[in-house]
Amino acid sequence: MILVVFLIAYLVRRRLDGLNAVSSDALWRRWFHKGSVVKAGRESGIMAGLVLVALPALLAALCVYILSLYGWRIAAYPLEIFVLVLMMGMPGWRQSVEVYGSAWHKGDMQAAWHHIQERLPAAERGAAVSPEVMHLSLSRALMLAVFQRFFLIAFWYVVGGIGLAIFVRGLVALAEQWPQAAARPRYLKACEWISWVPVRLLSITFGIAGDLSGWLGDAKAVILGITKKTSEVLMISANGSLTGYALDPARFSRVHPDEWASFGGRSLSAVRDLLNRSMLVWICVLALLVIAGIV
Repeated sequence: MILVVFLIAYLVRRRLDGLNAVSSDALWRRWFHKGSVVKAGRESGIMAGLVLVALPALLAALCVYILSLYGWRIAAYPLEIFVLVLMMGMPGWRQSVEVYGSAWHKGDMQAAWHHIQERLPAAERGAAVSPEVMHLSLSRALMLAVFQRFFLIAFWYVVGGIGLAIFVRGLVALAEQWPQAAARPRYLKACEWISWVPVRLLSITFGIAGDLSGWLGDAKAVILGITKKTSEVLMISANGSLTGYALDPARFSRVHPDEWASFGGRSLSAVRDLLNRSMLVWICVLALLVIAGIV
């Protein structure tokens, strides 16, 4: 049933994202409001946030355990579907990407930046950056968001159940939305730890779903790069797996100067297609694991 649960939740979530509906970010912000006041000198403490994330994770895991104990495991599946739909998702991203590509095609880079500035990390929102830097920042943010809100949750749900899926999604939310900014780097470091294995599995998937020969050229640096951050692994792997310089705007502009106006939209479309194919690979692998009786 784990395959059916995830597949239903994934399809529903994709539909909701297309409608720009149901985001869990607002729910996390309201829940984290309990940590908005701390004693002076303890702004960098992370225990309060971990407790707030662990509580719903433990509650969900306990509910599933109790239902299983009394022979009602099937009753937990609708709960898991609901929670996965809520934990996953990127509402609003599709619309931002579409208007960004349209603005890029018109050559209005200022408008393109305006449409996607809120999607970029705070340190990368400078309006004076070049189109190439802006596009790479957006591509990195897009891949990281998809990884954290779909692939990361899928991996830990399969490994540890719905409770662990809630906990890892909560860590991502802490790194992004915890009221005390001084503690966010520590939560971000925790996110890097829980992402280490799944992001490298996704890197391998990029090679399978994309240009394998191109990916092999960068595979060693990615797989063996123990200290590489999640975003770096994603960018290096995707760049090697995509053809047509989709993540190399400087080289694309030199090789295909007449097609520069269409680069922004084509590049993001290629990235999204690679991520969609990669999720299809993960679903197929999960189906094989279920058939083999491993999960």
